[in-house]
Amino acid sequence: MLSTGALRAHLLAARLAGPVATPREESLRSYRLFAARDPRVTLGLDPERGWGEGDLLGLMAEKCGVSADPAHVSGPDVIDPERTLAALEAFAGRLREAARAGSPVLFGTGHPHRLLGFYATLAAAVSAAGCVVLSPARGVSVDMATRFGVRTHCIDYVRGVALVRDPGVRESGSAPGAHSHSPLPVRIALGALAEAGGPLPELVVGDHGWVCGAGQLGVEAIGLADTDDPALFVGEAEGRVSVAVPLDDAVRADYYGPLSRYVLDRAGLPMRQEWL
Repeated sequence: MLSTGALRAHLLAARLAGPVATPREESLRSYRLFAARDPRVTLGLDPERGWGEGDLLGLMAEKCGVSADPAHVSGPDVIDPERTLAALEAFAGRLREAARAGSPVLFGTGHPHRLLGFYATLAAAVSAAGCVVLSPARGVSVDMATRFGVRTHCIDYVRGVALVRDPGVRESGSAPGAHSHSPLPVRIALGALAEAGGPLPELVVGDHGWVCGAGQLGVEAIGLADTDDPALFVGEAEGRVSVAVPLDDAVRADYYGPLSRYVLDRAGLPMRQEWL
């Protein structure tokens, strides 16, 4: 069992919280783009209110612990580990409720190189607890806007976790996939479930467009987000994302292992070594 103190120490040592690698300049740029409703950073969320740059900076200071000073424009950004720990408790609580109810759950990530193992461990645990881990629209093509123009990807699943991959890069079922912010994959996945007659997920677990896209469609969603991903925290503030956990989402993949163990322990779910 990993204690809260031990996890706090790990968050700081791994730079998952505290001073993180995400540059302040990148965070502020994301807030400007979100205020302008740029789809690259709204991640499928259609905000109910107008969020100016100052509003977003205040929200991110509250939710993540970044500096609220608009004159602080350079250097590493900062995440308060206490906020991360509190959000992980809420994240674990929602996972516990889903496991007890045997809810259908959909896992999806736009950060497969970093976060696939974290979500896969949770997927294995809730499956063992009796939840149906959904895998709709496997192999379906998705035309997604990238910085190189519109490119076709396909939806795939690795260890119960949805991701997108460039066709032909790796054979189906292997890891990793492509980095993605798009909400289109979750929209297609949910549409495929609806067309097939269900069951629909009662919880979506993930990041980026998987969380915001699901939340915008009224599906309960929880996930992880960095300081340059304001959409999840806006979604949480507006009631369309249940839990947004602030942390650096691009450190080494093995650094997320202690978070898996901590979440499953707080959720009251057993963990097997082979799931890690």
